[in-house]
Amino acid sequence: MLRKFLFIFCIFVTQTAIAQELFVQTEPASNMPAKSVGLRLNNRFMPEPNSRHIIYRINPEVMWGISKKWMLHLNLFASDMMQPRFKFEGLVIYAKFRFLSVDEVHNHFRLAAYGKASLNDNPVRFNEIDLYGNNSGFAGGLVATQLLHKLALSADLSYTKATNNPGAEINTTQSEAIGYIFSAGYLILPRNYTGYDQTNVNLYIELMGKNNPANSQNYLDIAPSIQFIINSVTRIDISYRRQLSGNMSRAAMEQFFLRLEYNLFNLYK
Repeated sequence: MLRKFLFIFCIFVTQTAIAQELFVQTEPASNMPAKSVGLRLNNRFMPEPNSRHIIYRINPEVMWGISKKWMLHLNLFASDMMQPRFKFEGLVIYAKFRFLSVDEVHNHFRLAAYGKASLNDNPVRFNEIDLYGNNSGFAGGLVATQLLHKLALSADLSYTKATNNPGAEINTTQSEAIGYIFSAGYLILPRNYTGYDQTNVNLYIELMGKNNPANSQNYLDIAPSIQFIINSVTRIDISYRRQLSGNMSRAAMEQFFLRLEYNLFNLYK
């Protein structure tokens, strides 16, 4: 019994210490605990430009904390974006390596490198490169995250290269992009911790942009979010993302996002 209590307490301390850096639209430099698995169901609702149609994309996701430095994600996608019927579109594999950690009391800094590869069979209709549902390709980047007590800040710089979707040609002048992200999260509840069963409530604001160096097309999005973490294992994210500026053709200029997540800790020895 004592051992079980100590394990739950350690998970609680770990999760609450980084709660406000569990960003909704983007990934922080921190990893989930080693030997753990996270199950996600991501739902995106995107009003189609100049239409009454609302695109629905569902994205089941599995996360694996391989070690304290390595983390792996597998994403599957299905939607009714490119056709009237709902269909399976493709998959993404994402890996992250945290190579720097600086820890102090109520304060830490993380630096990580990541890479992702996507395979998608949708027709290519937009200049925006989106590996999470629209394009095949690969990407790599660096992300830095700073925790300052209840405030978390994160910055991300990436390079994305699109490849041909099966049966679809891409425009070579629109096949690569530079991405940049700034994220901030703040823990608003609880004010004082008394147990692992307390619900955490976090507020986020995230700025996400991409630039195509070949034709100077770009966009900048903003995404405010609210997050609930229940019993340190269940997570609910609600977010609204909207374009602030840009001249790039995209599948949608805004989207509503709902995520349901459940984490399984210390699954194996």
